[in-house]
Amino acid sequence: MPTLALKVDVDTYRGTRIGVPRLVETLKRHAAGATFLFSLGPDHTGRAIKRVFRPGFFGKVSRTSVVGHYGIRTLMYGTLLPGPDIGQRCKDILLATRDAGFEVGIHCWDHIRWQDGVEKAFTAWTEAEMKRAIDRYAEVFGDAPHVHGAAGWQMNAHALRLTQRFGFAYASDCRGTHPFVPVWNAEIMLCPQIPTTLPTLDELIGLDGTTNDNVHERLLALTAAPRDHVFTLHAELEGMKLLPVLERLIGGWREQGYDIVALNDIANRLNVAALPRCEMVRGEVPGRSGTLMLQGEEFLSSWKEPQ
Repeated sequence: MPTLALKVDVDTYRGTRIGVPRLVETLKRHAAGATFLFSLGPDHTGRAIKRVFRPGFFGKVSRTSVVGHYGIRTLMYGTLLPGPDIGQRCKDILLATRDAGFEVGIHCWDHIRWQDGVEKAFTAWTEAEMKRAIDRYAEVFGDAPHVHGAAGWQMNAHALRLTQRFGFAYASDCRGTHPFVPVWNAEIMLCPQIPTTLPTLDELIGLDGTTNDNVHERLLALTAAPRDHVFTLHAELEGMKLLPVLERLIGGWREQGYDIVALNDIANRLNVAALPRCEMVRGEVPGRSGTLMLQGEEFLSSWKEPQ
């Protein structure tokens, strides 16, 4: 049976407080697995205003109704309003998510700071940001994190090395087609990557006649041929206004024969020694502004498409 892993990125205080409990209840009701990756420090979403100079930013904002999904208050955090500390103020929700049987891991410390700053950051900055998130995770959950999923699919060479040094069992920091061991300028990083394989809802809605009502059909067409997939959803989107879309997707994927699981269900089946070594590269994804990390050229492979 092919598996479809749900990766839940939790970016904001509002998404944690409202979206996560709704997703937990919905996924439990559908007996579906998922991995929740938490932003654990301050919510500084308002500082994303700097992205107005990024190509494609205005188009994406107008298509995806950012104010409707995130709320006015969230869009003022870090500018006109102080950013609430998510890990401190939502500790009960984080623990309840784990206790409900879902895999939990690290998204970042400060989502905007990481997404906008890590590409050109030095080792010390990168290590400090990751260490803050790791320490807060240990403070909340009482143990060390084993999965890392970078905010905005943004990484640098230092961060890749640190996923190995900090002892993560695996990561989901990029977009791609299948699990692999990452390579950066011929340097092999021994923390395997399980990339997101499908477009996100906000990359599809508003393009080519795709709406909230039919976006599930676009995604289900991409999963019609059975193979393992990873779908990234957001607590701020599928946990709120787009929750009905997620329910339609779950029903459709079940009809297609998928087992809906957490990332660790895929990770536990991996033979890391046999995984292909693939370059991590920076590139663009249709429907998303800016660049992000992608699975690149394959150097060595024994991986084959599932039959």
